[in-house]
Amino acid sequence: MDLRSQETILRLAEEHGPQSLVVILGAPDPESAEIAAETVVLGDPAYAGALAGVQLGLEVYHVLELQEVTPAEVWEEHVGVMADVLDASGLTTAVAGIREQGAANS
Repeated sequence: MDLRSQETILRLAEEHGPQSLVVILGAPDPESAEIAAETVVLGDPAYAGALAGVQLGLEVYHVLELQEVTPAEVWEEHVGVMADVLDASGLTTAVAGIREQGAANS
C-alpha cells in the first residue's frame, strides 16, 4: 500500500472513526493482500508510512469475498474475468487471517 493511500486512510479514520470504514482490497496475490490488510488493521509492517505503529483495526475484505453481495452487472464490469484467474482461495485466506488477528487484538 503506497504512502498516499495510508495518509488518506488515516485521515478518513480520524474524520469518520474506524468503525465507519470498510477497506476493500483488489490485490492480485496473497502476499500483497496480506500486507495491505495488515497495514489497515494492525499498522504498516514496514514502518514506512502514516500507519506505522497505528492499529486502526479497520474491517478489511478482498473484493473476491464480496461476489455474493455485489450485483452481477457490477461484478462483471469491475471484477469479471480476473476472478477466474486469481488465486481466490489464497487471497481470501490471507485477508481473513489478518481480520482474525485484528479481532483477537481488540
